[in-house]
Amino acid sequence: MLNASLAGLFTGLSLIVAIGAQNAYLLRQGLRRVHVGPVVAVCLLSDIVLTTAGVSGVGAIVQHTGWMLLAVRWLGVAFLTWYGLSTAWRARRPAPAGLGGSHGDASLEDPDGIPAGPVVRRALALTWLNPHVYLDTVLLIGSISATHGPSGRWWFAVGACAASARWFTGLGYGARLLAPLLARPRAWQVLDLLIAATMLFIAFKLAVPSGGI
Repeated sequence: MLNASLAGLFTGLSLIVAIGAQNAYLLRQGLRRVHVGPVVAVCLLSDIVLTTAGVSGVGAIVQHTGWMLLAVRWLGVAFLTWYGLSTAWRARRPAPAGLGGSHGDASLEDPDGIPAGPVVRRALALTWLNPHVYLDTVLLIGSISATHGPSGRWWFAVGACAASARWFTGLGYGARLLAPLLARPRAWQVLDLLIAATMLFIAFKLAVPSGGI
């Protein structure tokens, strides 16, 4: 039981601790201190659903449904390209001073006047339109969990979900510790350009056959 949970914890961390589209978006929202809770919830609940699906055996079905992965792949390419280009376009002008300041999660709108709805929908898109989510969370975790036996695989899932909870919560709410480094508008321009480059790179890797699916 403990061994399976620890294996799930370390496997989950090894897969999730990477600068991907989802993490980059959560980092930005955490730095802005705007709608952090809903974005963390979307990331965490999505991971729990996908992990449960993988451990339940859904991963084996998805693995043999090539058209599904292909459809998600090109939807992901289109969305990530659009988001990367729009982020690069936003970097043309510095963000207002104090962007990462005292705004709390309870605010109805962020400093750009964007309500919580679009922020949550964007987090959902960055999560569910990424084929690597299905490959890593559903297929890989599902396959590894099966090696721990009928009961041990669920303890493995508990460990993997605990890894997701620690990472997303820490990234979302811990990002504010970096706020002093981003006090200047120019720093936000650099951050947006880095995020844009990350999104476009991931879109390119998905579009190129050798990119991994």
